[in-house]
Amino acid sequence: MASNPTPTLRVGMIGYAFMGAMHSHAWRTAPRFFDLPLHPELTVLAGRDAAAVKSAADRMGWQDTATDWRSLVEREDIDLIDICTPGDTHAEIAIAALEAGKHVLCEKPLANSVEEAERMAAAARAAAEQGVFAMCGFSYRRTPALTLARRLVEQGRLGDIRHIRAQYLQDWLSDANAPMTWRLDRTKSGSGALGDIGAHSIDAAQFVTGLKISGVSALLNTFVHERPLSGTRVGLGGSGAGDGGTGQVTVDDAAIFSARFDGGAVGVFEATRFALGRKNSMRLEVNGTLGSLAFDFENMNSLEFYDGTVSSETAGFSTINVTEPAHPYTGNWWPAGHGLGYEHGFTHQVVDLVQAIADGTTPSPSFDEALRVQKVLRAVEQSASADSGWQHV
Repeated sequence: MASNPTPTLRVGMIGYAFMGAMHSHAWRTAPRFFDLPLHPELTVLAGRDAAAVKSAADRMGWQDTATDWRSLVEREDIDLIDICTPGDTHAEIAIAALEAGKHVLCEKPLANSVEEAERMAAAARAAAEQGVFAMCGFSYRRTPALTLARRLVEQGRLGDIRHIRAQYLQDWLSDANAPMTWRLDRTKSGSGALGDIGAHSIDAAQFVTGLKISGVSALLNTFVHERPLSGTRVGLGGSGAGDGGTGQVTVDDAAIFSARFDGGAVGVFEATRFALGRKNSMRLEVNGTLGSLAFDFENMNSLEFYDGTVSSETAGFSTINVTEPAHPYTGNWWPAGHGLGYEHGFTHQVVDLVQAIADGTTPSPSFDEALRVQKVLRAVEQSASADSGWQHV
């Protein structure tokens, strides 16, 4: 007698640009390399432009398209809503989906304000009581080297944590003539470098160390206050094509803040999209009483580890090539020494989400965890605005 087929998880995704393409790749790829308890089906892709969304769906493997996200929430043949839209739409879509009994994957940061994030987290808690679950897409957690770093901290290899240093450096806005995008409009994005990339550093620091940020002292700065509305230069925010003229930049270009963590550790954070020559340098260094570790996403398959318990005669940072079957996630991919890429973190995100849904458990990072990051973002903005030193989270 033939065995029962793997149950299907029917996915509806809203948004099809940069993140939409990454998520599509992840939904397609995950069941081909991991033994999943549910089989993802790319059921419907939604976007406002009918022709563009149809082209994207054909290219990325979606079965059907829609031009109104509400139709996905209403459809009975959708089990999960994947939100890959600007931050100003996250709350409305996620809450509607959860109330309709759909699981939700929502890109980071969770929302554009703490108030929105609190409503989303409350909706997620209520849905979880009915077996419906939500996760926020902090995909860098699933980079094998960062997951290994967390494992080393949990094993006590670093001892008590004293210092956390986190940077996220990009350069795609260094050119003052780079055109406006939605990422530079506060009403759509909520903030600039702070929320776009700084949120990743905040989540990664708390994820790896297991510590929570309890207070911050911050500086935000905007270098270019006005940008052209037309142009062909393509960056992470899109082409910026328009009708000419200029638009006002209403977000930060750079964010710098000091942080206190529970447990007594201190941290320094920097996020900018003006670090010329740094394409996607998401860095994290942690110093403890017994050891240290350091990571840079531009060398994402490596983790630097210093063991302070060995003789000083031979002590020094060692480079761990995080491609062995014993390392997180890597055993499902290529032979040892064959590195992974940016897209694999999104695949691992799908794997963990699908497993949690099948197990009936809240996936991590939950909306409550993402709300915690949102509160740190708010505290940073309040500190920078008030110019008054420490702000409690």
